[in-house]
Amino acid sequence: MSYERQMEHDLALDFLRVVEAAAIDSARTMGQGKRKYSDHVAVEAMRSVMDTVPMRGTIVIGEGERDEAPMLYIGERVGLGWKDEDSQHHEVDIAVDPLEGTNLCATGAANAIAVLAASEKGGLLHAPDVYMNKIVVGPAAKGSVDLDAPVKDNLKSIARRLQRDVDDLTVMVLDRPRHKSLIDDIRAAGARIKLITDGDLSAGISAAVAGSGVHAVMGIGGAPEGVITAAAMQCLNGEILARFCVKEDLSDIDDASRIPEDARDRMIEMGISDPNKVHDTDDLAPGKRMIFAAAGVTDGTILRGVRFFGTGIRTQSLIMTTESHTVRFVDTVHIEGGPDTVVRF
Repeated sequence: MSYERQMEHDLALDFLRVVEAAAIDSARTMGQGKRKYSDHVAVEAMRSVMDTVPMRGTIVIGEGERDEAPMLYIGERVGLGWKDEDSQHHEVDIAVDPLEGTNLCATGAANAIAVLAASEKGGLLHAPDVYMNKIVVGPAAKGSVDLDAPVKDNLKSIARRLQRDVDDLTVMVLDRPRHKSLIDDIRAAGARIKLITDGDLSAGISAAVAGSGVHAVMGIGGAPEGVITAAAMQCLNGEILARFCVKEDLSDIDDASRIPEDARDRMIEMGISDPNKVHDTDDLAPGKRMIFAAAGVTDGTILRGVRFFGTGIRTQSLIMTTESHTVRFVDTVHIEGGPDTVVRF
């Protein structure tokens, strides 16, 4: 077995366990209105299981910088391999969002998920916690969009590739004041809009999966989520185009080249030589060996949420890899009862 396939063989199911654990623990807090607590338990569960995985993992997209986040900070080492200096375990870079959609979980709304992406060392861009202007499309529209093109032109290009009219397209956009002009432009072009309160990572995955009813994602969201979305696009053959911007500059976001010097320095420190560049999928997730795992916390477009019953728990997850070109939807029943437990389907 090649090294690439060996990495997938060794780690894919372990990463599935990681996102399932985070989804289950955060789902127990669903609807309680405690978004920070929901995120906290997801982080704790994810880290606990990750430390049982036979790997030498390094968090490159996490919950914050060292001294700012108690768990899963950028640069943190995870996995069994670090306990043995002579270990031959795989060295992997890991990007996590233990609970994408903390507000969604806190209110019981749809599309909260637990997410992990991993690649060989150096396979994921180290992105600072700033904003990105993004456009995400599926395989059919790959190569047809331009981040700097007018919205109407991008929508016409997507519609042409999908062999449908613009008014048959549905675009997901985060419901934020900064997107007023974008929303107006989409409506003027004739496309439908699905406004979401949170979860542009989940939206990006939906745009790349045929039959989801979502044909593109547009607008400004987090840069870390952009990197994780790129990992998913590598597995789904979709496309993301993105340019960095910063929170302090949102009032002037139409001129995305205006990046304050302190943010520019931070980006360069993390290896981003040209902060004004339009990054594509290969820039954000250049790894050749990519594993992406997600588990539903609440019911969503792609995944069902965690379901609890008297003697167990049922989860629905997604595991994707670039090497074997597989996309697996995994329905798991976690049995917690005794030998006479009845498993529900």
